[in-house]
Amino acid sequence: MTSGRDRIRRGRRPLRARAAGAAALAVLPLTILPLAVLLLAGCGTAGYGAPVAPSPMSVSGAAFVSGTLAHRYTCQGKKINPPLNWSGAPPGTKSLALIVDDSSAPITPFIYWLVFDINPGATDIQEGSLPTGARQALNSADHARYDAPCPTGHRHSYRFTVYALSTTLNLPNGAPLQSVWTAIAAATIGRGRIVISGNP
Repeated sequence: MTSGRDRIRRGRRPLRARAAGAAALAVLPLTILPLAVLLLAGCGTAGYGAPVAPSPMSVSGAAFVSGTLAHRYTCQGKKINPPLNWSGAPPGTKSLALIVDDSSAPITPFIYWLVFDINPGATDIQEGSLPTGARQALNSADHARYDAPCPTGHRHSYRFTVYALSTTLNLPNGAPLQSVWTAIAAATIGRGRIVISGNP
């Protein structure tokens, strides 16, 4: 662990070093920069990596009353995943994925659940269950499961995002979060999201 003083000391790089770093970034191959933007934006690819805007999908949850995560689905309740419905997967969808994260967490985003290789014909996830054949990646707590959120301190925004993918990922259950997240970003052709609140 580093102290605040250590962080300040490390942050004071000479101007020459900072300039050298900027110059190095400027000479990166142009193909790398779009890829970095692509992975951060979660867009899909076409051809040889050209970014394409994902088709919009609709996501809803009957269990979300007034846009709020019910106590039942938090760490103080049953600790089970809420039911979720979606529609609008575009033609060419070979599998679906779901990511549940907290955009209000100190380390953003904090991922509670990542499900992938969901059957492309599926239109929902039932309460407390996983679709047949689907797999779960490790989440931010290194668990391959739904970790129920524990809203504390302030109001949190939980995002339930469904991705339509142009391929099946064929990664094992419990695959590393970053590996699955990167694969989803590279194969996304459709996307829908519902944002709900969690109160302390």
